[in-house]
Amino acid sequence: MSASTAPVHDEPDERLLGRGPLRKLMGRPELGSVVGAVAVFVFFSVVASSFLQASSLSTVLYASSTIGIMAVPVALLMIGGEFDLSTGVMVTSSALISSMFSYQMTANVWAGVGVSLLVTLAFGFFNGYMLTRTKLPSFIITLGTFLMLTGLNLGFTKLISGTVSTKTIGDMEGFDSAKALFASHLSIGDVDLQVTVLWWLGLVALATWVLLRTRVGNWIFAVGGGADAARAVGVPVNKTKIGLYMAVAFAAWISGQHLLLSYDVVQSGEGVGNEFLYIIAAVIGGCLMTGGYGSAIGSAVGALIFGMTSKGIVYAQWNPDWFKFFLGAMLLLATLLNAWVRKRAEASK
Repeated sequence: MSASTAPVHDEPDERLLGRGPLRKLMGRPELGSVVGAVAVFVFFSVVASSFLQASSLSTVLYASSTIGIMAVPVALLMIGGEFDLSTGVMVTSSALISSMFSYQMTANVWAGVGVSLLVTLAFGFFNGYMLTRTKLPSFIITLGTFLMLTGLNLGFTKLISGTVSTKTIGDMEGFDSAKALFASHLSIGDVDLQVTVLWWLGLVALATWVLLRTRVGNWIFAVGGGADAARAVGVPVNKTKIGLYMAVAFAAWISGQHLLLSYDVVQSGEGVGNEFLYIIAAVIGGCLMTGGYGSAIGSAVGALIFGMTSKGIVYAQWNPDWFKFFLGAMLLLATLLNAWVRKRAEASK
């Protein structure tokens, strides 16, 4: 058969083909955490008969939300190439400021809530500003903030209150309305949901929109992928990092007000160690320690895994001393699974 009469096969250029659904799925940073969450859910559903009860679901969601509210901005910060060791004590600082200002000034509780917001945002600005000005690693900057806030929390509380805890503000004007916003609950069928679940879901939706639909989201990924390269193409690197730290501070304010208004008083030593839980949730959710990769949805799934595990162990009537072991094992397994998924996604491009 001559060349002129040979059949012609029109092969489409693979560069013009859209990515298939499976390839898109494999490229999602939260895929590994979703697989892990399903496995944890199935496991505790089998070993703990009470795990599937409506009351148990409420407890799991509440435990997840208290971690998830902070895990969302922490995930964005990690995508931007930084992390924050002061988040746990910053939550307590926010609650202490609100309580002590309201009590000492005999003001409406909302006055303390407002002052707490401004001061907590200032903490976040301080972290970001010091990072961008000194060029020191975020580990050093936020470790210093962690130590300073830990000392301030204890020192000021004992100086003002005479003890390590704040005075009660439950009988002050504005307490009930503030509690309705930060520490109330609502019933949906047989499920009793804490308002923190709504705060959590709202922050996840907002962060996802910012990451995937705005110019700021592009800046965050660019800064995490390489600050020098991002700066070379016009990305405001310093402003982006400062903004991320202030977003973390905003979430710390929300969590702090919930802590205060749920229990009326705050212990000055609370919050130490929680910063690792927020980072763990973000890492399990697919964020890389090196930055430039991750998602807000993944951090939510990571927080959900934390909630299911912490409460599932109780419902299974196991010794809770084993919780940290399971948490560490999940961290390692999720990190390995996320790395494998990422390599497969990059190989299939």
